[in-house]
Amino acid sequence: MCSGGFAKCLGISLMPLSIVCVLCNILLFFPGGKSVESEHITDEVFYCGGILGSGVLMIFPALVFLGLKNNDCCGCCGNESCGRRFAMLTSILFAAVGVAGAGYSVIVSAVAINHGPECVVNSTGTQWDYPFSNGDYLSNKTAWTTVCLEPPDVVSWHLSLFSVLLVMGLIQMALCAVQVVNGLLGCLCGDCCGGGDGAV
Repeated sequence: MCSGGFAKCLGISLMPLSIVCVLCNILLFFPGGKSVESEHITDEVFYCGGILGSGVLMIFPALVFLGLKNNDCCGCCGNESCGRRFAMLTSILFAAVGVAGAGYSVIVSAVAINHGPECVVNSTGTQWDYPFSNGDYLSNKTAWTTVCLEPPDVVSWHLSLFSVLLVMGLIQMALCAVQVVNGLLGCLCGDCCGGGDGAV
């Protein structure tokens, strides 16, 4: 497969992943599916790892990858293959942006999972805290409902959505890393190694 066509496949894969990450981050603003005061939303949600890192910053490389197969730039000094090689080289820079954005989302998600959600920890519903900040709650599911009283199911909500963001971010990082290798091959060998620089 031509490097431009392969990059287009990567771009197509990145777009739905970005949308999923944005939606997950938006849902995290509603702990347990409930609307709460902004000061009671887990801190890491406001870092917007899914919206900024795996969302907005991932859209740019995805669009660049999608356009590589149909790149018809006239090249440098009239040499079309030179233009295609430069486009593949440019895609490496956008892939690096994608890795950075997804990496940011992964770090925020990992910290959030370890930190746990903010929730009500007393029966009167007045004290909000991070009861699982030492990260030992993952294997103790009974504490999810006995320690975190409100909002309902906030621990599973928090853990599920941040886990999705973590996994999606890792997949995005892998896809962008693959494009770095693909871009290098496209830059060195042309758009189609062994098939002529002008093929698409």
